[in-house]
Amino acid sequence: MDGVLLDSRAVVERTWRRWASRHRLPAESILRIAHGRRTLDTLRAAAPELATAEEVAWIEGAELEDLDGVGPIPGAVPLIAALPPSRWTVITSAGRELATGRLEAAGLSLPDNAVTSDDVERGKPFPDGYLLGAARLGFAANDCLVVEDAPPGVEAGRAAGARVLALTTTHAREGLTGADYIVPDLRSAHVTAGASALAILIEEGIPPIRDADFRHYRRR
Repeated sequence: MDGVLLDSRAVVERTWRRWASRHRLPAESILRIAHGRRTLDTLRAAAPELATAEEVAWIEGAELEDLDGVGPIPGAVPLIAALPPSRWTVITSAGRELATGRLEAAGLSLPDNAVTSDDVERGKPFPDGYLLGAARLGFAANDCLVVEDAPPGVEAGRAAGARVLALTTTHAREGLTGADYIVPDLRSAHVTAGASALAILIEEGIPPIRDADFRHYRRR
């Protein structure tokens, strides 16, 4: 969701800087791992002694109160409009309340079958969210295309058995190793919906870095 459908990077960074300042911790080291992870998992990695429900509530509450600058990623609105509602969903490391608030701030809606951090025991990079999301859609994960922007999400999508399209909205391509396709944003993905299948054309891609093998790169 964040970095894929909507741009919330400034909010994420402001909130984590505030939290780090409260606890006199280095913000930069936290920000290097915060994108694409559940709040609790970021806390466990950055400051295990502070990985509590109270700290999670403070951070997510602060993020929900600060929606300044949140907007759709380029290409997100037309792509969603081209997708049948029954053929896509959101898998996010945010909680349901935060996910709903951010999407609404960007003029978008959270699908009813979305998977949030409230729905899984293990967050990204584990595949649990994507496996659950595919099941809710009625598909096997290996018949799905995952769209991600952060290394934990790319790893989760691959672990689920899906193809992965990565966007360089929050990370450089060097950090997205493992993706099948890498593009700047959703303006490079075009969908045609048929009766029984979706045709997805990916253009203007950046070759993924995978053992110098660029065979997965497809360009219009």
